[in-house]
Amino acid sequence: MAMNTVIFPVRDLGRGKLLLAALLGTAPSIDQPYYVGFDVEGQHFGLDPYGHDKGLTGPVPFWDVDDLDAVLAGLLAAGATTVQEAQDVGGGMRIASVKDADGNMIGIRSAAG
Repeated sequence: MAMNTVIFPVRDLGRGKLLLAALLGTAPSIDQPYYVGFDVEGQHFGLDPYGHDKGLTGPVPFWDVDDLDAVLAGLLAAGATTVQEAQDVGGGMRIASVKDADGNMIGIRSAAG
């Protein structure tokens, strides 16, 4: 398991893109109206203009897992609450997010297999 993605919910995608480009010193690798992503040294940083609508309240680390459904069930059994149900986001990728008892966000993602 590895954490190599952080998603930031943004209200203004253009401003968020400028800020992250300035911070990371690179142009986006994905630049769409629904998502902007940057890849730097094996890490992916994404901007989601719909993140707040999905319940994201700040940056969310996403962990790569082999079995999204099993890990999600384990997190929920351990007391996490669902923020974003498991869903296909394209390219064979599925994601979900939860909050722990302290309100910390945890994202999980897996490639279809």
